[in-house]
Amino acid sequence: MNNLTEAKTTGTREKQHFCDVCGKSFFYNSQLTIHRRIHTGEKPYHCDICDKSFFVNSNLTQHKRTHAGEKPYHCEICGKSCSQRSDLTKHKHTHTGEKPYQCDVCGKSFSQTSGLTIHKQTHTGEKPYHCEICGKSFSHGSNLTKHKHTHTGEKPYQCDICGKSFPQRIGLTQHKHTHTGEKPYHCEICGQSFCQRNNLNQHKHTHTGEKPYHCDICGKSFSQRGNLSKHKRTHTGEKPFHCDICAKSFTQRSNLTKHKHRHTGVKPYHCDICGKSFSRSGHLTRHKLTHIGEKPYHCEICGQSFSQRSNLTRHKRTHTGEKPYHCDICGKSFSERSSLTGHKRIHAGEKPYHCGICGKSFSQNCHLTNHRYIHTGGKAISL
Repeated sequence: MNNLTEAKTTGTREKQHFCDVCGKSFFYNSQLTIHRRIHTGEKPYHCDICDKSFFVNSNLTQHKRTHAGEKPYHCEICGKSCSQRSDLTKHKHTHTGEKPYQCDVCGKSFSQTSGLTIHKQTHTGEKPYHCEICGKSFSHGSNLTKHKHTHTGEKPYQCDICGKSFPQRIGLTQHKHTHTGEKPYHCEICGQSFCQRNNLNQHKHTHTGEKPYHCDICGKSFSQRGNLSKHKRTHTGEKPFHCDICAKSFTQRSNLTKHKHRHTGVKPYHCDICGKSFSRSGHLTRHKLTHIGEKPYHCEICGQSFSQRSNLTRHKRTHTGEKPYHCDICGKSFSERSSLTGHKRIHAGEKPYHCGICGKSFSQNCHLTNHRYIHTGGKAISL
């Protein structure tokens, strides 16, 4: 018996059926037939509900359980049920921490074989799945499917609690944690927990100092992908978040949320010391410094300290003489934005500050304050 025959022999049975494409061998012709579909792409078993197709009939049978809601495979550790035995096997790895699939290039391990397959494409650079709409390529078929939802606007996964819809199943799964309060992803360094895995991964960068997301325009690096996306808008000028009340646009969703508080008058951030409310969390943070007397912002020229960074910025202009706010009508410049706003009222003839005693009106609040001295008998400052 030659070496090839020996290599293809298991016990007394030989693998006599060979693939003429890759050379892989099989005991039975039926196994070879199924294997060849990998090369031809043939999927002869079709779901009559959603038209999805499969290489083998057993996969179709398992798939149909997702439509019927049938989940016959149960985890004896946590009680979770799965529609497919393979899904249960993968799920159990989350309890055991087992990662049996190892990359032979870099040694990284994975709990699922699909994770290893996708990972290997980072070494080869292979992206075999192409979007026929925009031409973008992906290393994994599921990523292409998710991407296509950006073209169709389809959000097939809906929350049965609040009705919110998502283009990806993982988005729905993680969203549900906001209803349950569940935070299943834990940082082994500091113990902080997260409701989404990607939030945990990004958080870990704060411990390692890693900044893996790089701007291809200016080279700046970021620890979180979302921060890179926000940064890139400073280059493109893109403002994808629009106010449906006044049509003003913003580069970040959080800025739109803050802006809307101006329309609604909502002030959701409350000081637990004096009860004062604010429309922005940053304003509340700065306000609290006035209670504790902390002044962390120091002028390096004269040493004066301030509780708010904006106050330090304004103060520095007394040293530099800078007047960055310019009137587009007469060209006059001011060191503070509020001074420019008050000045423009002179051009517009606007006088929004009214004396409650005599009814006289003024364009600036300080002028009203000086005027009131006339009524109180105090020494009036020259206007």
